[in-house]
Amino acid sequence: MKTPNERLAFWLARSGVSRKELARLVQAKARAWSQPNVSPDATRIRCWLQGETPRTPIPDILAGVFSDHFGFRVTTYDLGLGDGSSADAALTYNPSFAATVEVVADLGRADVDRRKFLAAAPFAAVAGVGPSRDWLLSTLDQEAEPEPGARVRLEDVSAVKNMFTSFQRMDIFQGGGSGRLLLADYMNQHVYPLLRRSHDDVVYRALNEAAAEQTYLLGWMAYDNGEHAIAQRYLIQSLRLAQESKNAALGAHVLAGMADQATLLGDPAEGRRLAQSGRHGLARANSPACLADLWCLEARALAQLGDKRAAAHAVVQSERAYARVGTVEEADWAEFIDPAYLHGEHANAFRDMEDPKSAEEHARKSIDHARKQERARRGAMSQAALAVSHLQRKDLDSAYAAGIRTLRLSRQVKSSRAVEAVQDLTKRMEPFGNHRLVADFAEQARELTAAA
Repeated sequence: MKTPNERLAFWLARSGVSRKELARLVQAKARAWSQPNVSPDATRIRCWLQGETPRTPIPDILAGVFSDHFGFRVTTYDLGLGDGSSADAALTYNPSFAATVEVVADLGRADVDRRKFLAAAPFAAVAGVGPSRDWLLSTLDQEAEPEPGARVRLEDVSAVKNMFTSFQRMDIFQGGGSGRLLLADYMNQHVYPLLRRSHDDVVYRALNEAAAEQTYLLGWMAYDNGEHAIAQRYLIQSLRLAQESKNAALGAHVLAGMADQATLLGDPAEGRRLAQSGRHGLARANSPACLADLWCLEARALAQLGDKRAAAHAVVQSERAYARVGTVEEADWAEFIDPAYLHGEHANAFRDMEDPKSAEEHARKSIDHARKQERARRGAMSQAALAVSHLQRKDLDSAYAAGIRTLRLSRQVKSSRAVEAVQDLTKRMEPFGNHRLVADFAEQARELTAAA
């Protein structure tokens, strides 16, 4: 015998909506989400209340209906219908903007609640193929605006953009693990609800741009904290929101983040393809900083693929693009694309090309800039690259000194990437055997890993 769904009954009673009216609202929401085959009646609603589980995607549609009614997010979890399809849906680049809003809001809520289904979700290899293609086609085609609806003011958007600056600086100086859940809660409470309201064309674009920026930052923070499945889902939804903003540079920036993640997780071919898609998308925009980043990430991918000549060429192209920074006004999200970052990533590319001289040159430039800015995470990662360049020259003493500086800086931030750089350095020291410096560094690295 089925157990009545008391949660669904609670929300239905609270809404004051009849079963017949709920059926009509579900049908209307299904049509808006391009799901024309969903057409329940009052009898079907009664079956759900009695404990029957509706088929996918009806739980998510019901959550969308109740969210619209109350003006705040009600999830499938709240309705007694499980966690819905949030984890899988967030990997989809949905043509429906309304569906996208519900998916990203569900993702944010699940992230804040730290629900197990999301933590256990896998990183999906090549999941960026469809989204990057769809974004690029949309950017080049410049498709029509969606219909505007009820009002959000530009002042509301300005408040959101001002918050972005604060959270971005938190990430840059403290690491992605320090503020992401706070940002996710802010997005759930203040930003994603705005997307459900109506706007004129100018506000619509600006709001989606701000939402895309902050959703990207959520993904980047998760990425920096080693939560790659969550990061991937935020980045894909950020790309979809960027499409609505018509900001090609912002979409290319999101693809840069996706490229970085793919290469880091062992798929440099996918990383290169995503970076190239971003560069093609910039045909309709002018952002030298973003272009420099995309070339930089392509260089990283090519270096791992073993194409040293193409990787060195990409580094040169990155430097040429960055030389034009300052000739146009760049967005706030491009603030981190600076000499500390670019030289650090170039150092890693040359490290992978086994060119220790060039790696050391770029690492030292990055370290110098990072020190002046008091950016511990970037400093740690570039010190690690410097240490590896010394190891490639068989200079253990210098590598150990740089490694100790890596450890000191890594302790100042909450960043899995900094910890991973330390772990990588530990492995690279192993060929030197039982040397006392190797043993000492390994012991300090274990302490850092345990603390993290």
